[in-house]
Amino acid sequence: MAKQIEQLDRVIIRFAGDSGDGMQLTGDRFTQETASFGNDLSTLPNFPAEIRAPAGTLPGVSSFQLHFADHDIMTPGDAPDVLVAMNPAALKANLGDLPRGATVIVNTDEFTKRSLAKVGFTGDPLTDGTLDGLKVSAVALTSMTVAALAGADLSKKDAQRAKNMFALGLLSWMYNRPTEGTTSFLKSKFAAKPDILAANLTAFQAGWNFGETTEDFAVSYEVKPARLPAGTYRNITGNLAMAYGLIAGSTRSGLPLFLGSYPITPASDILHELSRHKRFGVRTFQAEDEIAGVGAALGAAFGGSLGVTTTSGPGMVLKQETVGLAVMTELPLLIIDVQRAGPSTGMPTKTEQTDLLMALYGRNGESPLPVVAPSSPADCFDAAVEATRLAVTYRTPVVVLSDGYLANGSEPWRLPEVGDLPVIEPGFATGPNGPDGSFLPYKRDEETLARPWAVPGTAGLEHRIGGIEKHAETGDISYTPANHDLMVRTRQAKIDAIARDIPELAVDDPDGGAGVLVLGWGGTYGSITAAVRRVRRAGGRVAQAHLRHLNPFPANLGEVLARYERVVVPEINLGQLALLLRGRFLVDVIGYNKVRGLPFKAEELADVLREVIDRD
Repeated sequence: MAKQIEQLDRVIIRFAGDSGDGMQLTGDRFTQETASFGNDLSTLPNFPAEIRAPAGTLPGVSSFQLHFADHDIMTPGDAPDVLVAMNPAALKANLGDLPRGATVIVNTDEFTKRSLAKVGFTGDPLTDGTLDGLKVSAVALTSMTVAALAGADLSKKDAQRAKNMFALGLLSWMYNRPTEGTTSFLKSKFAAKPDILAANLTAFQAGWNFGETTEDFAVSYEVKPARLPAGTYRNITGNLAMAYGLIAGSTRSGLPLFLGSYPITPASDILHELSRHKRFGVRTFQAEDEIAGVGAALGAAFGGSLGVTTTSGPGMVLKQETVGLAVMTELPLLIIDVQRAGPSTGMPTKTEQTDLLMALYGRNGESPLPVVAPSSPADCFDAAVEATRLAVTYRTPVVVLSDGYLANGSEPWRLPEVGDLPVIEPGFATGPNGPDGSFLPYKRDEETLARPWAVPGTAGLEHRIGGIEKHAETGDISYTPANHDLMVRTRQAKIDAIARDIPELAVDDPDGGAGVLVLGWGGTYGSITAAVRRVRRAGGRVAQAHLRHLNPFPANLGEVLARYERVVVPEINLGQLALLLRGRFLVDVIGYNKVRGLPFKAEELADVLREVIDRD
């Protein structure tokens, strides 16, 4: 008898287990098939910093959450509709997030007395009422996987490792996901290991067959493709989009891309990806430390390349002296800071927005530079292109503030037309520019205040460069007080002038009469937008704006802030943008701040906005 298929408009699924259970791979494969099906989606990988965290413990739980829908969505979802728990630790760690009526699929083989006691369960949660109000499906995932692989030439331990593929097959059946992509992926990944390939394919098919034949699952579900604007799409993470954006910036500027970097979570994937693209003239250098990485990148900029370095907060600290040198020498340099929870080592795999003030002011002396922040995983591409444009056009280092949530999360990305990307003109100096036929390395462009970019070895363009203050035109070392004051003010004026070359801040205020503005930056965009939509659906009136350019601010920011009675600024820090807005514009903004290593939930922000709207 054919099983019933129920139509849904959206689903939030969370896979959870030990860090060695393959939850990230399982979630990623489900996501890729969902993307190929055409749903809109958003993901939230969440995993320990340890490569092999303690098995069966709460700190060792790894999870992957996917929200997919037949319409436009903005976040990975506040709470899962379905939790796949591979062991008691995964259940315990995620139990508090489950809404009443959620479905829980538990791997009963792992619910032994010892594993239950390890995470603080005094009884069996499957029978003692702990899961009352939830739809519980007890499935012996491990033993069924081993049984399905009984004929394979594998040890029991190796057979058990395929249980994540069994779970993937079951969920793929439940939600009518395509399977061809996962089959192709496994064949490619394990091409040199035919026994492992066969085991994973068999386990995957066994999970699908179980869903098809068991009476435990009488209904499967279907979420139709979303109606997205016409174009070619692919699923993309923030780090991958950042890498592609850097390549695009390199191509559109005609500059070879040089990445000098030291591996650090969660930025390392940018280095890994760029190392695959030598055919685009990309050169990657894995340095011995953070300082060497940024030094090599600045050296590449001096030599006429697009110099890039990638890092996270702890590495950003180490790079700052060289970034200051880039400010002084006025060379294009991109510093990609994928923020994570700090201070010090902090929580390396968790997200935060706590590096804003460091990006702006973390160097000695007056050392201004532009700061750009992407708002979504796909937007990391555009942010990288924009940072390249600013760095090359204005001869300045530029900081791009991504974060762990954007870096590891994914969403559909519409591939841009190459012709729609900006042409970035390096405008290398080609000859003397002084009235007497000499070369003046600090004689500036009247519009941008950028100094000439002279590639070493170009005849007639010999000049002095370095960290000691230079004469305002000749580039000779100068200790003259008036000259230093002029150079400091000129470098600041150059950055300030960028405000004329970036879009004004756009405000989403449909009725034009909202009294409350919610202003965000960076990776909070999705959560804020989802919250604003909820408030508006309930009749609330609220305006929304989001900053990409954090230095300089858009030229109309002050005017926008003055239009609203109250301004709410949600940040995953203790109020860094709020501090800047209060100091610059004398606006008593209302900060909403959390530093839990996780993105905001849409409903919590909606509650904050409702409370502010209802104030007398």
